Amino acid sequence: MSPNVKGALLMMGSMAGFTVNDTLVKVALQDLPLFQLVAIRGVVATLLVYLLARHLGALHLRFPSHDRWLIALRSLSELCATFFFLTALKHMPLANVTAVLQALPLTVTLGAALFFGEHIGWRRILAIGLGFAGMVLIVRPGPDGFSLYAVYALVAVASVTLRDLVTRRMSAEVPSMVVTLATSLSITVTAAVVSMFEGWVPVPPVAGLLTVSAAIFVLTGYLFSVMVMRVGEVGFVAPFRYSSLIWALALGWLVFGDWPDAITMLGAALVAGAGLFTLFRERSDQTAA
Repeated sequence: MSPNVKGALLMMGSMAGFTVNDTLVKVALQDLPLFQLVAIRGVVATLLVYLLARHLGALHLRFPSHDRWLIALRSLSELCATFFFLTALKHMPLANVTAVLQALPLTVTLGAALFFGEHIGWRRILAIGLGFAGMVLIVRPGPDGFSLYAVYALVAVASVTLRDLVTRRMSAEVPSMVVTLATSLSITVTAAVVSMFEGWVPVPPVAGLLTVSAAIFVLTGYLFSVMVMRVGEVGFVAPFRYSSLIWALALGWLVFGDWPDAITMLGAALVAGAGLFTLFRERSDQTAA
């Protein structure tokens, strides 16, 4: 098996892990309040991340002090993304929410150009515009205007974009596992505190099993996403990120009986196509350089 094929399989496995996590959480939210679920999942995920980081010897704070503020800002943006994304996920079809998230390569590219002065050509600007047009088709206004939860999905995209831009500014000395552990711990603690005001309910065995399983799958997705960066060419592997749309379509249909209408599918195709073109142009620019 070539490194590129292995990288593609790992990327598809990573996307499967994250999408299965979303599916399990969506089902469990039918029986558990949002913050209670996030707190339970967070305890399991944080423990697993800590044990993995200890095993890899990746727990140290030997990095510049300004990175600690960046880690705090990244954790805050991840917390916002978690709340808005899971709230949207609870009320929207899985494939629709996943399709909106496919705009991330476009929003990060645009954010890097606006805030970091990174150059993007007119082709990528056009691709970003087409991607945003596709996103409008996905969250299009209905008879009563935009759905509140569609707006939540868009806020989640903005929050994850901020997270990724902040991550770009971190020093290379900051271990990825430290960032992951800090983020997971901060979300878990915040969710536990808020859940005290939200009120806890008895955890049905099935919902508890789904929540614990979701923590395992989200960690699996993270592990595969780390492994994929060490195998194959990034330009070849990155487009397989969009396999999450296929997973979301399949799981949404099998588990919830949802299937997007033609306009939503067109919007998803525009977003994915624009993202793929952006990745292609980035790879071309790097090759030319």
